[in-house]
Amino acid sequence: MTLLTADDLHLFNEGRHYRLYERLGAHRLSGDRFEFAVWAPNARSVSVVGDRNGWQPGAQSLTPVSSSGVWSGAFGPWQPGDRYKFHIVTAPGYGIQKADPFAFATEQSGGTASVVADLTHEWHDAAWMQGRGAKQGIDSPVSIYEVHLGSWRRGDDGFTLPYREAAHRLARYAQENRFTHVELLPIMEHPFFGSWGYQTTSYFAPTARFGPPTDFMEFVDVLHQHDIGVVLDWVPSHFPSDEFALARFDGTHLYEHADPRQGLHPDWDTLVFNYNRHEVRSFLISSACFWLDRYHADALRVDAVASMLYLDYSRKAGEWIPNEFGGRENLAAVSFLREMNEEVYRSFPDVQTYAEESTAWPGVSRPTYADGLGFGGKWDMGWMHDTLEYFKLDPIHRSFHHDELTFRAVYAWTENYVLPLSHDEVVHGKGSLAAKMPGDAWQQLANLRLLYGYQWALPGKNLLFMGGELAQWGEWNHDGQVDWHLEDLPAHRGVRRWVTDLNRVLREHPALYELDSDPAGFGWSVADDSANSTLAFLRYARDGSPLLFVANFTPVIRRDARIPVPRGGFWREVLNSDAEIYDGSGVGNLGGVEAQPAPVHDYWWSLTLTLPPLGVVLLAPETDPG
Repeated sequence: MTLLTADDLHLFNEGRHYRLYERLGAHRLSGDRFEFAVWAPNARSVSVVGDRNGWQPGAQSLTPVSSSGVWSGAFGPWQPGDRYKFHIVTAPGYGIQKADPFAFATEQSGGTASVVADLTHEWHDAAWMQGRGAKQGIDSPVSIYEVHLGSWRRGDDGFTLPYREAAHRLARYAQENRFTHVELLPIMEHPFFGSWGYQTTSYFAPTARFGPPTDFMEFVDVLHQHDIGVVLDWVPSHFPSDEFALARFDGTHLYEHADPRQGLHPDWDTLVFNYNRHEVRSFLISSACFWLDRYHADALRVDAVASMLYLDYSRKAGEWIPNEFGGRENLAAVSFLREMNEEVYRSFPDVQTYAEESTAWPGVSRPTYADGLGFGGKWDMGWMHDTLEYFKLDPIHRSFHHDELTFRAVYAWTENYVLPLSHDEVVHGKGSLAAKMPGDAWQQLANLRLLYGYQWALPGKNLLFMGGELAQWGEWNHDGQVDWHLEDLPAHRGVRRWVTDLNRVLREHPALYELDSDPAGFGWSVADDSANSTLAFLRYARDGSPLLFVANFTPVIRRDARIPVPRGGFWREVLNSDAEIYDGSGVGNLGGVEAQPAPVHDYWWSLTLTLPPLGVVLLAPETDPG
């Protein structure tokens, strides 16, 4: 009896087997008998070594399956929890021991063995799974809380929380703060904690640091039961060179390119996948599908896409090989990404894929049939950079940099964007978001509330890294935790309440999400007031309902500011970042303003507003005057 069929092998060798996790690795056949299968086409021999055979090479030998490069064999007794590796005798005749590339579980930190695992879990998230498509589309309200699980919250003993405990705490916290999704920095097993998961060694196993695989299933299940989606960071761009893992797997450059001009990543000293090799494409696409299938993940955020797309990424002249047409585009990676997205959306039409892509590559979030890469969304790295550079400025200088705010409207609808204030901006000496802001402590937090209000009001989905909602002063330290003591301080509680209310208003007002990817959902009200560093724009729902955003990027109160609007009637102040409940100074518009028939720019109506210092106000018309 064997799980492998001729069709499996044929599809695998053609690069079109997208469920390899059902065939390769260690799978129970019956009772305590397991089949082990691994791809090692250049090996002289392969055997399973582990707890059940005294780690003796050759005690349980695999046999080659036709000419596929796959070796397999069935043995007993094996049980879930047993450690194992593959002992491979290479073509030159020396032996190496390798972890299983398709292992579902790994040894806890300090060990490098694979672990036999049973992924049986009784799910209780049917309601979420049935309705999630409507909760994470490009026309849905999406607000993502980005989390590094090992340093979000520590236990009373100072150690990291296990999956099951973290699940309930994080689910409640995300729900209290009205986030729609939690995004985890890569949860896949990685040997170095300080890599934050971005140097993956096991593409089918959640890290054992926080518990076994079924506990991570429970983690996802609990978040879903709290109506919180789960986004997983996934890294198909490169992998570490640790000897026990994928590097030179059968004694040859199997998963990576042999030529360092293609196979070695200069930024991270890691190895680059060979996307030309069919079996590698099957491996990676199977990994993407695995987390969506077995772990009910709702979205994948694909890391370092730019490094995949360009052959000369971070390379000097002579350090890279042009493509067959003499260009710098990595055609094999482009083809792989399109194939991956096509398969993901074919099999899981209600999920999303997001690209962390930092260049102007066209059509990242356009369908493959329209010559795009097929992602559902793209991180707007340019917005993040321009906006933070602007906010770092002393307000007296901001009038000279007004275009750094307005420029985004030039390209805002070329992609389906996610607006990230991510972990990358609060490490390596960059300081926290709060610490980047100018002025005294009050002004710094007012600036931060202004930044968040601006982010939430713009077209696009929102992402905020943990600690940002508390206005953490210190930059992120992966060996610590969020500065939870700040919850005891009114000013920091005010920032958290502001984020919560932004998330609430996001859900309540379709104008803030329905037309995120359509220019019909946006219109300037005041774009050219650089002298006063004020900005105003309108967001529209599908039915035409507007929401007005007005911001004052200086600490000077702006009284009698004339703001054009498309309707008459009473405009209610929905949110004001300077309200006292957010530890603001309480400057505002007494709940709202009546529009006057005083034309400004292209509008027949206008509001006379008081703009709070370093503040943002959102207003909505109470009624449609007809």
